[in-house]
Amino acid sequence: MTIQELEKKRTELYTQLMDKKKIIEAEKRSPTQEERDEANKVLDEIHGMTADIEGAALEERIANTDKLMKESKREPVRPDVKRGVDETRHFRSFGEQLISAYRAAVSGVVDPRLTYRASGMTEAVPGDGGFLVQTDFSAELLRRIYETNAVVSRVRRIPVSGNANGLKMNAVAESSRANGSRWGGILAYWLAEAGTKTASAPKFRQIELSLKKLIGLCYASDELLEDSVALEAVIREGFNEEIGFRLQDSIINGTGAGMPLGIMTSGALVTLTRNTASHVYAEDIIGMWSRLYAPCRPNSAWFINQDVEPELHKMGLETKTPIAGALVYMPPGGLSQAPYGTLMGRPVIPIEVCQTMGTSGDIILADLSQYIMIDKGGLQSASSIHFKFTTDETAFRFVFRVDGQPWWSTALVPFKGTSNTLSPFVVLS
Repeated sequence: MTIQELEKKRTELYTQLMDKKKIIEAEKRSPTQEERDEANKVLDEIHGMTADIEGAALEERIANTDKLMKESKREPVRPDVKRGVDETRHFRSFGEQLISAYRAAVSGVVDPRLTYRASGMTEAVPGDGGFLVQTDFSAELLRRIYETNAVVSRVRRIPVSGNANGLKMNAVAESSRANGSRWGGILAYWLAEAGTKTASAPKFRQIELSLKKLIGLCYASDELLEDSVALEAVIREGFNEEIGFRLQDSIINGTGAGMPLGIMTSGALVTLTRNTASHVYAEDIIGMWSRLYAPCRPNSAWFINQDVEPELHKMGLETKTPIAGALVYMPPGGLSQAPYGTLMGRPVIPIEVCQTMGTSGDIILADLSQYIMIDKGGLQSASSIHFKFTTDETAFRFVFRVDGQPWWSTALVPFKGTSNTLSPFVVLS
């Protein structure tokens, strides 16, 4: 296929993907796992086509870069990049932008397409100046972080724009479903004829999120820097994997100090005492399911450490001896025909950040749509040739500003059966 045919095919695939996204948004629902898998396949195909297009256009890029370097030598460009910037010009690929950032650090020659993120930068040391990742590349990186991570993709994401460094929002202060406590204080009641009416009102609390800084740092050898396509592939994969991992860990285990507040440290967490130490039995699973707030069940999932999987495969109902009774856990494949095993019809997803077997947090039942995460703008990147000078490597640093916390601040006392509180987040002790 020619470059023009590849570009046309890529545009068609992207348009189809966006059309499906609009349909899902119009239906006011989250995409199914099947829809997520299909979207990831389309995105992989688009990225493959992009690599083919970049490879075919390599000679043209080299010629353009050579011309740019010759022009820059005749008239050096200073860090005041606003001078002479052609706003209609964009980098063809993320790799091309990374190499331009590298050249700015090496020679002080700043490509006019690079946009500074002013923060202590100096003309003498170009590596001190950060660059904003081009908007479309930034959006693609963030989309991969949010869509390909089994935990991060399930949270409620709220982008922050403008000059704000955080977000404040009002939430209903409801901790009990008892009469007079729903919605924090609203009460409806039956009234006899000519009876006296009693006013009631909802009660609100304020949720405050302040952006924290998540840093990603990676190194590229001089050999890798010679190929923008390879450089882009390595940094895309490495950056997305590491940033996604740290976000996932913060959603589950974050302390709230300099990082998001995780569900394991949330005041809304419900913890059940397991029947037997270092084991998970059917009674434990049923107990956890009964403490999950019922409206949260359709969006819930089980998150486990892989250490727990042997316990699930041996699990039987109506006995604590894991060799008899009805089958409880449905493993992936076979009868379930799903990418994950299931418990109570909800997916069982192994993740690294769950605690080891027998520790609180080894198995978590959670509705992560009740977790709020904010992020702002694009990614901030900077490069330096100094840190790994002796090994012929260049350091690329990425900054992502984000924060998050559970929507619930406390567990909920039900209308009946007040001895057992309910929550979107349930674990075993």
